[in-house]
Amino acid sequence: MAEPFVVVIPARHASTRLPGKPLRLVAGKPLLQHVHERARASTAEAVIVATDDERIRRVAEGFGAEVCMTDPAHRSGTDRLAEVARRAGWPDERILVNLQGDEPLMPPALLDQVAADLARHPDAGIATLATPIEPATPEALGDPHSVKVVLDQAGYALYFSRAPIPWERDRPAAAGRLGADYPFLRHLGLYAYRAGYLRRHAATPEAPIEACERLEQLRALYQGVRIHVSLAQERPGPGVDTEADLRRVEALLAGGS
Repeated sequence: MAEPFVVVIPARHASTRLPGKPLRLVAGKPLLQHVHERARASTAEAVIVATDDERIRRVAEGFGAEVCMTDPAHRSGTDRLAEVARRAGWPDERILVNLQGDEPLMPPALLDQVAADLARHPDAGIATLATPIEPATPEALGDPHSVKVVLDQAGYALYFSRAPIPWERDRPAAAGRLGADYPFLRHLGLYAYRAGYLRRHAATPEAPIEACERLEQLRALYQGVRIHVSLAQERPGPGVDTEADLRRVEALLAGGS
């Protein structure tokens, strides 16, 4: 029997690029409701929306979501998860999946996959997913919005970066296609955490490499916390950061994605 887990959806109103994003209507429903429905379609025993905004609370409770109001001073969704775990009093081994509130096309199977992967690796504090970068063009590898990850032979993360990693020293970028001898991987921002790690994370200051790359998962590596990475069983649909993303997702939902 699979180990039980909880999905927590951090949602804030003050998005820089798309203010009020969780409440924007997509195919007749708030964006957050689509995300919640994806989470409910997984095998999670509970789905909790973590927010600091009363408007989001009212809408989420209106479509039947459980809501935990969290401190508005939190700098990240991970900090919101840590507060949810603390207030619930969950033991250190409790598994929480962090599903971002702007991922309305996340396959529910990936939530199950990442939670099960963490359960299978008791020495890891975090599990996450990746997909191959295909084709591995210089443009794809150089995109700073696409986070790359390098793994050890057991599937644990060695490093995450916005830069192309590993760097192919002897293959000029002008060659057009890279990665012939190495499977370049793009990290997906879907995480499973143990509650014990979340408590450590909340009590630890930002790491220098985290501040440099603006990648929160580097704090865990800096602390010596192991992160296991599996290849995603499915490719998720696009997330929502801009007005154009909203229109794209609405078209995909209309098409049955």
